[in-house]
Amino acid sequence: MIDFAEKVLAYTHEMEQSRFEQSGLNYDATVRNLELIGEAATHIPEHARQFASHIDWRRIVATRSRLIHGYLGIDNDTLGSIIQTDIPALLHNLHALKAAANAGQIIDPAA
Repeated sequence: MIDFAEKVLAYTHEMEQSRFEQSGLNYDATVRNLELIGEAATHIPEHARQFASHIDWRRIVATRSRLIHGYLGIDNDTLGSIIQTDIPALLHNLHALKAAANAGQIIDPAA
């Protein structure tokens, strides 16, 4: 998820919204990486999700579904907000989650 989020930020770095919307490859690659973030979120173990309960896992997965299935089209203002606000916050939280996992702070109760 971290790699996908970093790609989203790299593909949209210092790009105006209108230019982004018309950019073709950048737009498509960004949307694809947002889809992959949502797909990857479905593979995060439940105990890790509970440890990082401040991350809105359901919303991440729901966004993936909306993008994949094109429910009601893609609202570019919403997409812009996700890129500008949600992805940087998610990236910060994912780095913290990774650090906690590496430090052995996330315990799998089934183990």
